[in-house]
Amino acid sequence: MVLARTPDPALSIPAETMRYPQNVLQGALLILLSELMFASMGATVKAAAGMGLSNEMLVFMRNLLGLFVIAPLFLHYGLRELKTEVYPLHLLRAVLGLAAMYCFFFVLARLTLADGMLLKMTAPIFLPLIALLWLREPVGRLAVIAIPVGFIGVGLVLSPDGELNWVALLGLLGGLLAAMAKVTVRRLGRSESSSRIVFYFSLNATLISALPMLWAWQTPSLSEWGLLALMGLVGTIGQLLLSRGYAVAPAARVSPFTYFSVVFGAAYGYLFWGETLDWLFVAGALLIAVAGVMALRGKSAGHAATPAAGR
Repeated sequence: MVLARTPDPALSIPAETMRYPQNVLQGALLILLSELMFASMGATVKAAAGMGLSNEMLVFMRNLLGLFVIAPLFLHYGLRELKTEVYPLHLLRAVLGLAAMYCFFFVLARLTLADGMLLKMTAPIFLPLIALLWLREPVGRLAVIAIPVGFIGVGLVLSPDGELNWVALLGLLGGLLAAMAKVTVRRLGRSESSSRIVFYFSLNATLISALPMLWAWQTPSLSEWGLLALMGLVGTIGQLLLSRGYAVAPAARVSPFTYFSVVFGAAYGYLFWGETLDWLFVAGALLIAVAGVMALRGKSAGHAATPAAGR
């Protein structure tokens, strides 16, 4: 299926217009380190949810503490670093990324850590669909093939008995929302620094996620505060690394490294919760990874492949 209309040139970003010099090796290393941070954040979310903290509380504190982590950067560089001419894109990224975060945190508390991290990685599978429906970009044959391959992988991982539960479906919704957020961040990378992108996400997401605190506030214990602080720290570091990684290298070249988050998540799950993997999970994870790479290497990848969403 190929859309006849040409891509919108305002949303097609050649490498030479990017803010940072392009370096694939550096980008791959930054992506790898960022996924270690995100897997660490996932482990802290699962641990905090196990202590009884609500999803609304976890999402709010993740953004609030992340804002505290990044704020000192702007005390150093000055308020001039906050100047932007594309604030609506920052706000759109925050809304989409925050919605994906609600889904992601909810799933982490209810599925194994490896399953939760893998559902996060379904975002690239949706990118060709977004390219078709939103960006009006042609979808290559490779990208079209990637979509059913990816969902076969999801089926192997989450429904070996033939029943796909609603928690898994919510995780897939989170993947779709994250894919939409990724499109906005790649566009932001044309003129915005990675620290500014993360700052505006943290600020907007904190303000929006503060609203449920009117009825869902919980006072954390000392140990819960420690987990929340660690969650905010590693999550924000992961966002900074991922935003910079995608700013210095094309997503189609470095995105395969994002699947290491599943490996890191599986390791945390085994060490702290005794979670083990079966052959269906491994087979499904490989199919999802292959599908993600195929989607990003399709003809539309140069336009639709993009960096970090909200995490």
